[in-house]
Amino acid sequence: AAEPPTEVLEDELEDDFETLAELTDEWREDEDDGRGELTAVERHALETEIAELDSFYQLAVSIEHNAKGTALLTALQTAFAQAAELGAAPKALIFTESRRTQEYLLRLLSQTEFADGIVLFNGSNSDKKSAGIYREWLGRQQNSDRITGSRTADMRSALVDYFREQGQIMIATEAAAEGINLQFCALVVNYDLPWNPQRIEQRIGRCHRYGQQHDVVVVNFLNQKNAADLRVFELLDEKFRLFAGVFGASDEVLGAVESGVAFEKRIADIYQTCRTTTEIQAAFDQLQAELSSQIQSAMLNARRTLLENFDDEVKEKLRLRDEQTKAHLNQYEQLLMRLTRHELAGNARFLSDASFDLHTPPVNGVVGGRYELPRRSGEAHYYRLAHPLARYVLQRGEAYETPTAVLSFNYTQAPNKISFLEQLAVKSGWLSLSRLTVESLSQTEDHLIWVWQDDNGRFLDPTDCHRLFTLPATITPTSDSPPAALTHQTTAAQEAILRQISQRNAALFEAEISKLEAWADDRKIALEREIKEYDQRIAEARRAALAAQTLEGKLAAQKEVKALEKERSTRRRTLFDAQDEIDAQRDHIIAETESHLHQSHTLTPLFAIRWQLD
Repeated sequence: AAEPPTEVLEDELEDDFETLAELTDEWREDEDDGRGELTAVERHALETEIAELDSFYQLAVSIEHNAKGTALLTALQTAFAQAAELGAAPKALIFTESRRTQEYLLRLLSQTEFADGIVLFNGSNSDKKSAGIYREWLGRQQNSDRITGSRTADMRSALVDYFREQGQIMIATEAAAEGINLQFCALVVNYDLPWNPQRIEQRIGRCHRYGQQHDVVVVNFLNQKNAADLRVFELLDEKFRLFAGVFGASDEVLGAVESGVAFEKRIADIYQTCRTTTEIQAAFDQLQAELSSQIQSAMLNARRTLLENFDDEVKEKLRLRDEQTKAHLNQYEQLLMRLTRHELAGNARFLSDASFDLHTPPVNGVVGGRYELPRRSGEAHYYRLAHPLARYVLQRGEAYETPTAVLSFNYTQAPNKISFLEQLAVKSGWLSLSRLTVESLSQTEDHLIWVWQDDNGRFLDPTDCHRLFTLPATITPTSDSPPAALTHQTTAAQEAILRQISQRNAALFEAEISKLEAWADDRKIALEREIKEYDQRIAEARRAALAAQTLEGKLAAQKEVKALEKERSTRRRTLFDAQDEIDAQRDHIIAETESHLHQSHTLTPLFAIRWQLD
């Protein structure tokens, strides 16, 4: 059976617009699912709108000369000429909202002097040129540590490297608006200008970032005959200050007003409800006044409130630019870099909290040079947990002996505020850490069990333990032994983890059985439906045989009955075979689960300390 037209349309749109699923989720809350039948007036309005949309489509496909494309060529030629005068690389990042527009721009630019330097960037990167760039990149990186093993991540790196080293123009969809660094390019072209201000800032931020050597030029395409388009740009430019040229200047504004999705909906409402220029101007004047009020009253006050009481818990949740590092390392990256600084003190020169020059590789298979986490320059090695050098560092850290000791943590020298430590009533006690390794269902998983107790015997929240170790501390040997309560608490935590794993595995088993039974029901229903259809066709053929007036007609009808009965028998055998197959699969799942039912675990004490907070 053919797919419903709505499903076909959704598939086509999703292939063309990569952000469709995201936008659908964001806008779905406004849908009215409780509506009943359309009234005659509503049906007439809907039919009129469909006819109008069809006329728009016919007009669009009849256009042979695209003035917007011609304007793009003019803009590129002018911008590249100015870039040459300023000493900037002649490169441009062109953003579109759909793959269809991306393909059009590829055809257009392939007929110009820019043909040889074009690279596409989208959610799939499945075109022939991208595949070729990817293969060449893999060949060049065979003896390096840049290959991650993830095709998606490596493809992105390959396309960015090509754009930096050989390309001149990257035509990108929203897939390029996050997660890639293009500070070697100083020209951003918004061929399609989205209404969501956060999306625009993300686009510009690919080039306007730390390491950019030139002023970033942003070219926006507007229909100057459309009053609504002009007012949208005015809001984006003057109120959101997206094109102001100040690094990060729009952060305060975007943080002070409503979400980009809400702003986008407000604009959509104006487009849908306003018909005349006067109505458009009035609606945008009202929106602009509301934005001005929000910005003036909330922007600086909100930032002041946050930053005056800024501590580590807040930093983990906020994405604010750090003017010193220009990048925020997450908790695990910070821990890795701190351990690396300790272990490679004699092998490397550390340039910052996120980069170092390795002059003496400590192990075979690791090369010297610049290492960065996260990587900001294409020449540096990408330092990460899976890197051979990081594995070496971690192995050395795990090999240390950790006898019981007293650790005196100095909170007064803490670089950041840790609010829960200030609230501790008792400033000393015992703390232990153990590793629980569990093997079940052919999987091995590790769990860290923190137990933290103060000298009043009260157990503290174990999720806060790791923050204690961000403080500077002095170590003093001790012959004291930790109290038995720590061991009892560790055992209780271990049993809780094992119960959770057992419950999770039971839920997984139940889900697999439910999935199998649902598939079995679907297949059984489909086969039974086919058999019923054959029953009906056989009955009709028999009636036709009785009604036939000639011997030839009766023979032909009986042959058809026989053929249908044979096919029905085949379908019945298929149904029985399917049931046998389902039973076999169920038996296999049960046997497989039973063979891995045994859950083995190992508890390894890592250390126990006497802690005190100074």
